[in-house]
Amino acid sequence: MSTSRWHLLANRDFRLLLITRLSVATGLLIQSVIVGWQVYQLTSSALLLGLIGLTEAIPAIGCSFISGHLVDNHRPAIIYRLSLFISFLNALLLFAAVTPALSLSTEIRLTLLFTSVFISGAARSFNNPATFALTANMIPRAQLRTASAWNSMAYQLASIIGPAAGGLAYGEFGAQVAFALPAFFQLMASLSITLISAQTRDIVSESKREPFILSVASGLKFTFGHRVLLSTMTLDMFSVFFGGAVAVLPIYADQILHVGSQGLGFLRAAPSVGSGLVALLMALFPNRIPISGRVLMLVVAGFGLTTLGFAVSTSFYLSLFFLAATGAFDGVSMVIRGTILQLFTPNDMRGRVSSVSSVFITSSNEIGAFESGVAARLMGLVPSVVFGGVMTLIVVGATWLVVPELAKTDVSQES
Repeated sequence: MSTSRWHLLANRDFRLLLITRLSVATGLLIQSVIVGWQVYQLTSSALLLGLIGLTEAIPAIGCSFISGHLVDNHRPAIIYRLSLFISFLNALLLFAAVTPALSLSTEIRLTLLFTSVFISGAARSFNNPATFALTANMIPRAQLRTASAWNSMAYQLASIIGPAAGGLAYGEFGAQVAFALPAFFQLMASLSITLISAQTRDIVSESKREPFILSVASGLKFTFGHRVLLSTMTLDMFSVFFGGAVAVLPIYADQILHVGSQGLGFLRAAPSVGSGLVALLMALFPNRIPISGRVLMLVVAGFGLTTLGFAVSTSFYLSLFFLAATGAFDGVSMVIRGTILQLFTPNDMRGRVSSVSSVFITSSNEIGAFESGVAARLMGLVPSVVFGGVMTLIVVGATWLVVPELAKTDVSQES
């Protein structure tokens, strides 16, 4: 086995960045599961489950351009550390929202929960641009593909640990213990990012230090003028926007599969099991799957097909299989997208391009969660997920026809 597969892990700062990413993602994903279950327990409302995503998306999108500008004009490590500390304080607010020691009405608890989700969306909008910029500055260009796979694997490992731990902690020990976990992981993330070397902490972008409006405008002009970058982002956005079923998993766990909060944790973790295994294989065997637009579109189509399988399944284990398969396809997609973004983005644009990418990701995940809740309310649970799978396949076909240059893009030899 080539030592190059493991070479990146010998880089102390890259290891600390992976640990930080793992910790913060674990905390946020635990938070996502337990907030969704708590809101469902308090209200039994599919619409409010979807509203959680919208509440997080609005500040995440609103702050994205600010975060990209700050990362490109200041020290990314300092920006990252500040956002993580705010996330830690916010997790303490979340804990207060459920503690029995405070005699709060249901309405006040819901207000605190949604306020915390709003703050979380604003804080985490700084995470991806900072990580994107730091990775590019500490890793040689030739190793960006492998770095993207390791980053993806860290996130997917968090996606396995977080939902499972959140669901099990809530079911076995109650809301208080479960809601203490996000604060613990955010604190761990804040501590790990402070341990990186002074050289990495002092990294400053090569940006021209433009005024805010000009800086944002130049980032948007570059991103929207680059058809391969733009189509890569939009393909992911619309496929997950329609095809994602995460927001309605509490209802599937309760009404279709009858497995409770513990089962919900495993359902939430299943896609990440598939995605994490794929990311690990791509990190260890980086040249086995081509980094190309054609492969990207094929795996997104696979995501849509397995979403259809999950939609009609009434077996818990079969549902786990289909969710794991959606994750496997999405795992390949994440590595390809991450590599294309790193290779096609100039150093002085990394924060801003990543912030635009974050807007697309947030739109697909959080606003997609709102779409799932609304669609479930209007169409019914199963038909709404079937609709999402079909729309994903339509999006792939439309991208293939409208942006033929994406299918022709192949950067395997550059990464």
